[in-house]
Amino acid sequence: MKRIIEEYKAKGFRLTPQRIAVIEYLEGNTTHPTAEDIFIAIKKKHPTVSFATVYNTIQALKDVSGVTEVTIDPARKRYDPNTKVHHHIVCVKCGRIGDVMAEYANELALPKNVLKEFTVIGSHVDFYGVCRGCEN
Repeated sequence: MKRIIEEYKAKGFRLTPQRIAVIEYLEGNTTHPTAEDIFIAIKKKHPTVSFATVYNTIQALKDVSGVTEVTIDPARKRYDPNTKVHHHIVCVKCGRIGDVMAEYANELALPKNVLKEFTVIGSHVDFYGVCRGCEN
């Protein structure tokens, strides 16, 4: 964690105890939490933290590429501390989101008429299914 804190300092990111708590919560977190999830979790340790502080910290982390916004759920923004290019799979029953680290750009051939109109510079694929927990 110390290395990550030093990386944020080097980027000029102001570190307060509340911001550090948000970073600690997100580090290695694969649940794709909402701002509300993060707020509830860190409020236990930092009872004076406000939702605005959490939300503003997330926005600041986005600005320094410390977190990406996942737009799978149109009703709720979710955040992913894994900023490497990857895709997601969503359980249609419980809403759980998982990471898919394989690259699919080459396997998903775009129609020639699209390639005439666009130069592809990246991709993001969302898969949908039912997780093992919901199958049972």
